[in-house]
Amino acid sequence: MSTERRAPLDRKRVADTALKLLNEVGLDGLSLRTIARELDVKAPALYWHFKDKQALLDEMATEMYRRMVAGTALDPDDTWQERMTKTYRGLRDALLGYRDGAKVYSGARFTGTDHAREMEENLRLFTAAGFALADAVRANQTAYSYTIGFVTEEQGVRPLPGERREGYEVEERARRLAEFPLSAAAGTEIFEDYDQHFEQGLALIVAGVEARYGST
Repeated sequence: MSTERRAPLDRKRVADTALKLLNEVGLDGLSLRTIARELDVKAPALYWHFKDKQALLDEMATEMYRRMVAGTALDPDDTWQERMTKTYRGLRDALLGYRDGAKVYSGARFTGTDHAREMEENLRLFTAAGFALADAVRANQTAYSYTIGFVTEEQGVRPLPGERREGYEVEERARRLAEFPLSAAAGTEIFEDYDQHFEQGLALIVAGVEARYGST
């Protein structure tokens, strides 16, 4: 009989395992039963920590957020423009690290208050730059919604970096839409070079916020 001691089963271990499995089976294939099998426990053991799958998804999103914060280099001396760019670039990078990452993250309810610490610092930076609180919130919500939407669409085509779903070949699309030349030519702007297109869109938001609120 093995005497190897296993790590105790807690919320973090379950969430870490779920995030690992997410890349293998995707959100639709992820179940408490699948996670229990990976952990070599019975499924009811997981209900001690999570009442249902949504509660687990909330913890997974929270862990994704913690990892994003740890992996995103921010400077206290950032301008609000630099902070906005770094924050939402970091969010996209974090979401792309997981199959269906944007679907898991969007709409989740964070557990704990870790996110409030970062949110407070971010809003303090914006209000110190001259934003009213409501305007700072609106600016960041706009950039957040853009990032979530962009990554959701991106992962619909490329579930993980290096993968590409069938049916999104730009050349084939152009042939099918040949009678609509502008729409056909737009394919490369929609389905190629996601890094560049995300950065361009984020820069548009930053410029729009600056033009709308006039804060520097």
